[in-house]
Amino acid sequence: MAGEQQQFSAENLNRGVEELVPNAGSFYFSVKVGHRLPHFLNSVNLKYVKLGYSYLLSHRFYVLVVPALIVMFGVELKKLTWEDFCQRRNQTDALFIVGLLGLALYIYLDLTPRSIYLVDFACYRPPDELKISKEEFIELARKSGNFSDSAIGFKQRILKNSGIGDETYMPRAVFRPGYKLTLKDAREEAATVMYGAINDLLAATKIRPLSIRILVVNCGVLNTTPSLSAMVINYFKLKHNIHSFNLGGMGCAAGIIAIDLATDLLRAYPGSYALVVSTEAVTYSWYNGQEFDMLLPNCFFRMGAAAMLLSSSRLDRWRSKYELEQLVRTHKAMDDKSFKSIRMREDAEGRQGISVSKDVIEVGGQALKANISTLGSLVLPVCEQVRFFTNLLFQKKKVKPCVPDCKLALQHVCILATSKKVLDEIQKNLELTDEYMEASRTTLERFGNTSSSSVWYELAYLEAKSRIKSDDRIWQIAFGSGFKCNSIVWKALRNIGKPKQSPWVED
Repeated sequence: MAGEQQQFSAENLNRGVEELVPNAGSFYFSVKVGHRLPHFLNSVNLKYVKLGYSYLLSHRFYVLVVPALIVMFGVELKKLTWEDFCQRRNQTDALFIVGLLGLALYIYLDLTPRSIYLVDFACYRPPDELKISKEEFIELARKSGNFSDSAIGFKQRILKNSGIGDETYMPRAVFRPGYKLTLKDAREEAATVMYGAINDLLAATKIRPLSIRILVVNCGVLNTTPSLSAMVINYFKLKHNIHSFNLGGMGCAAGIIAIDLATDLLRAYPGSYALVVSTEAVTYSWYNGQEFDMLLPNCFFRMGAAAMLLSSSRLDRWRSKYELEQLVRTHKAMDDKSFKSIRMREDAEGRQGISVSKDVIEVGGQALKANISTLGSLVLPVCEQVRFFTNLLFQKKKVKPCVPDCKLALQHVCILATSKKVLDEIQKNLELTDEYMEASRTTLERFGNTSSSSVWYELAYLEAKSRIKSDDRIWQIAFGSGFKCNSIVWKALRNIGKPKQSPWVED
């Protein structure tokens, strides 16, 4: 397999790259072609499959046992007549059975994890004056005087094959000649996108800010003092005893981590509302140097933010859009290659930026395999799991490995819109149809990579197209530095029509 990849890579190594960027060939080759996602079933680690089943059993044991006890007590109680209750000799037995039945019901209701509902969400669409085409991007970068000709050529090549369109949004401040990172610019960008998304969410849900008990904000690079969560509390005048958290440095996968944290808190404080905000500050992650591995984020990251309102109140089920079914997090930081694949660093001249290793696709594929192996045991039908394990245990080397058909359990897929290359590889490995990939590809083209909020723009696209039907399951999957791969599965509680406020609906 490795030999075949090298032969394929050699045929594409210098296809136009050296003409544009004399010294970029080796880096472009290693990132874009040389390292591909490993096949899903090649070297599947069964410990992740076991982890999924362990999770399922440990979290569902009492859900299976207690109802069985309730049925048993109910059968015994049904045998008793009113005369039995009136007869003193049978009163003790009858009351004992009724007591046990009541205890079983109490245990079931008390120990069963509360359902978490996604009441609604909103994605921010920046004003049209911040739209930027690929041609204008290159022209402004050239006029800024911050980049060499080889760096400009490298960006041209990357943008050409990125899958990004001509209507994404960028803060124009980054193109200032001699631009230096400033907290003021970064805070202004973060405030604009966060407040915009939250305002749209509050308008859609009619929730008062004082009703929010939990706040979780995540942003990969920007970490200010006061924190971004404090900025939100100050602007919207949230209650003084709110449980607020600010997640930083966790990359594009942090949005699902924020949902996980909010879920745990909602179960600890039943009947509460949680506001989750996911964003990234392009201004603060912009790189003005010449090193190619640090120029890649410049080409892909764009402005955006998403705000989600979650609830653990059973009364909110009727008005919510989705119910949380599964959330699986996979972290590979114990491996040095994964740990160093995406990181913030300074170049030789002291310029700060995000460095993307040539190994990022390979380590991302390993994290993806581990995550799907765990998730599969939680969502796939029994017949598909049997087919998967049969093929895994008895397959011959010359037979094509069997990929679990996630389409049997998941009606929609929202994959983090990183790049066209990554989406192509994931589609190939998971054998997804173009319809499943439409939301991810269209989001990448229209909004670019908005980091942790990307999967929400994709879900908003599905809603705008009226694709979500009652009981549909939506799989959101995101990747991030560390290296992390996180999955979340939502169940639609009703048919979702086109929302009034959507980044996909033109004014």
